[in-house]
Amino acid sequence: MKLPLEDIKVLDLSHALAGPFCSTMLADYGAQVIKIEPPGDGDIARAWGSPLPGGETAYFVSLHRNKKGMVLDLKHKEGKELFLRMVERADVVLENYRPGALKRLGLDYEAGCKRNPGIVYCSISGYGQDGPYLERAALDLILQAESGMISVTGEPGSAGARAGVSIADLTAGMNAAYAILLALRVKDRTGQGQSIDVSMMEGQLALLGTMLGGYLANGEVPAPMGTAYKALLPYQTFRTRTRDLALAVGSEKLWRIFCPLIGRAGLAADPRFASNRARDANRAALVAALESVFLQKTYEEWEALLVKSGIPVGTVNTLAEVVKHPQVAARGSFVDIDHPKVGKVPVVGVPARLSATPGSVRTPAPTLGQHTDEVLRDLLGLAAAEIAALRAGKVVS
Repeated sequence: MKLPLEDIKVLDLSHALAGPFCSTMLADYGAQVIKIEPPGDGDIARAWGSPLPGGETAYFVSLHRNKKGMVLDLKHKEGKELFLRMVERADVVLENYRPGALKRLGLDYEAGCKRNPGIVYCSISGYGQDGPYLERAALDLILQAESGMISVTGEPGSAGARAGVSIADLTAGMNAAYAILLALRVKDRTGQGQSIDVSMMEGQLALLGTMLGGYLANGEVPAPMGTAYKALLPYQTFRTRTRDLALAVGSEKLWRIFCPLIGRAGLAADPRFASNRARDANRAALVAALESVFLQKTYEEWEALLVKSGIPVGTVNTLAEVVKHPQVAARGSFVDIDHPKVGKVPVVGVPARLSATPGSVRTPAPTLGQHTDEVLRDLLGLAAAEIAALRAGKVVS
């Protein structure tokens, strides 16, 4: 059976993380993603992260699997025309330039849909394609700060902290992939493409939706709570005699099971802790009581006791521990790819598993311009002499 997106061609002009994360999601399920990079150094992310043999980096190699790569000068007159000819044969254009950059090049959605009315253009930006912040440059850190995400992340009493991963970029990439699939669904019915405006800012607002809802309801400004959670209690990490324990008592039923299990049956009957709302009002007293309880045993002892009774529990693993995690191993969550310069490289596999048409990691990240000739030949039908002339003119490389 064919992969779900095997007949979809994506021209990927994006760079850094948000756009490439989106195109990787599409490529994992079969989309033919052509990563188009500028002459010179290519995607700025080629220089990011831990170095690997052959001048590649772990950041780039782990992110760009299942794509073909070409170098095309979009500022060159012939390069622009070449790109528009590619648009005629494509389904999607993905980009995360500053708003207006493609329009200035004459390569925006209006230009593309004249050549292909069914083309879907997806633009990812920091703040969206309009508004007073339109012209502002914005990387992940800036959007985590501006959206309020930093203000609710970190230890109590702190000024906040950046999330450990680039959550604004990754969320935007996911939203973009979702929106592209929606637009393609419409195209299947109508034959008509459309433009998509994905804002990193609004992606963070969506993640903060329940917290913003709480603020709009009662006017209380949320503050960092460490590993705790305002809406639910107990829901945080606790010290034990060995390792930290992550605990999530997610319902009143579990709370009534949990209390006698840890030897504190009286907590469930105490009016201060009888409901989630009451526990939140008396958070400090409850947390103090639980802290003293959990220090009486090792993590391993608590884990065996709590797991057996269905209480959600875990420990705080380092990434070194995660790659050796028994569940990760059992599921085959890491796969190896053979890169032409680097050799064998382990990468995280496809997270969503379809029973009949599963996505997969099939090919490594392309080296800079690796598939230029192949793309021009297979997509546009150019002869070797035509490609050589384009190279000589520095239109492609």
